[in-house]
Amino acid sequence: MSRNFESRERDFDSDDERMPAGREQRGRGGARGRMRRRKVCRFCVDKVDIIDFKDVKLLQNFIPERGKILPRRISGVCTAHQRMLCEAIKRARNIALLPYTAD
Repeated sequence: MSRNFESRERDFDSDDERMPAGREQRGRGGARGRMRRRKVCRFCVDKVDIIDFKDVKLLQNFIPERGKILPRRISGVCTAHQRMLCEAIKRARNIALLPYTAD
C-alpha cells in the first residue's frame, strides 16, 4: 500500500514540473493579469438624488464627441443613476441644450 501512495506522490510532482512558468503567479483581474480598481458611481459618492437636465456641464461629461450616451460599463455609473442620467440627457437634447449628433 505504501508503494501505491509513493507512485501517486511522484505523479503529482511530475505534473508540477510540466506547468508553464508563471502560471501559478497569475491572479484574477482580466486581460494580461492587470488588477483593475472597481469603478464607483460618482453620483452615489456625492449622494445625488436627482440629476438636473439643466446642468449641461455635468451632462457633457457623459457624451463623447460623437454624441452618444456613454454606457454604464465605461462611465462607472450605477444602474439607477444611469437611468436618471439618460433621461436628463434626452430632456436636455429635446430643449436644445445638448446636440443630438456631432457636427
